Amino acid sequence: MTSSSLRIVFAGTPEFAASHLESLIAGGFNVVSAYSQPDRPSGRGKKLTSTPVKAVAQSHGIEVNQPLSLSDPDALAKLQNYRPDVLVVVAYGLLLPAAVLKLPRYGCLNVHASLLPRWRGAAPIERAILAGDKETGVCLMQMDEGLDTGAVLKVVRTPILPDDNASSLTLRLQKLGCDALLDVLRQLPDGTLEAQPQDVALATYARKMQKEEARINWTQSAASIHNQVRALYPRSPAWFLHEGKRVRVVRARVANETNEGAPGFVLGITENSMTVSCGIGVLEVFDVQLEGKPAMGIASLLNGHPDFFRIGHCLAHLLDTSAP
Repeated sequence: MTSSSLRIVFAGTPEFAASHLESLIAGGFNVVSAYSQPDRPSGRGKKLTSTPVKAVAQSHGIEVNQPLSLSDPDALAKLQNYRPDVLVVVAYGLLLPAAVLKLPRYGCLNVHASLLPRWRGAAPIERAILAGDKETGVCLMQMDEGLDTGAVLKVVRTPILPDDNASSLTLRLQKLGCDALLDVLRQLPDGTLEAQPQDVALATYARKMQKEEARINWTQSAASIHNQVRALYPRSPAWFLHEGKRVRVVRARVANETNEGAPGFVLGITENSMTVSCGIGVLEVFDVQLEGKPAMGIASLLNGHPDFFRIGHCLAHLLDTSAP
């Protein structure tokens, strides 16, 4: 059997997964069906919207299935009818029961956006940035019944740059993941790939980001807040409450790693930024976003609201930990 004759069933949901499906199609692989989570309401009008994977599959005439669970006997029977040689899973969002894992000739392959066993789970990209990791990558894993616990077939590494956020890092990992997936699938029929078991002792869990993690606490270090800003943009930007308004921080950097004042005080305002003292160090804020407004630079904000930020003004509600 050649790689181009492999009968591939693809399972994924978000844009990250859709790019991998596109790469399989462009690479001439035989994708016989695509699985995705059910469509959900989206946007202000809460209109039922196709998942990115479903949209890509339909645009190429690939049959789409969206079962609530693959444990359902009918769903399993339909999957069997595709006679898959391999099931490729990328950010699908549903657990695969043992019966599904055993079904394809070459098993189930998962593209995971971390250096396993570090950051198993739902939010590996965000957690890596939030933790201040200097490096991450993509692992191609042979799936088993655990959560991202399978043996690893291929690892691709990339540095996490100081100005990376979740968006820029996701795009880079998408490209690395697509290339790695094609490489593994081309080698799969040869039987030459060697899967390396994960070191359980090094495992960490990347739990889904929670809403309360977006609120900035100025008593934290500037480095920690900078990581928070980068990790949460653009899906759920980090924010603080000021003048009764929620202010999202879109872009910032660590200006100083030593203390220059009480946490939360505005130390300076220039044409392009403002500096804020933190528990340790100083954060320089370049771009912010007010509720219902587009993101803007500090200068643009102050043009419309000259007194919104002032030197010596405290941005922190240090005793108030509740969300508005």
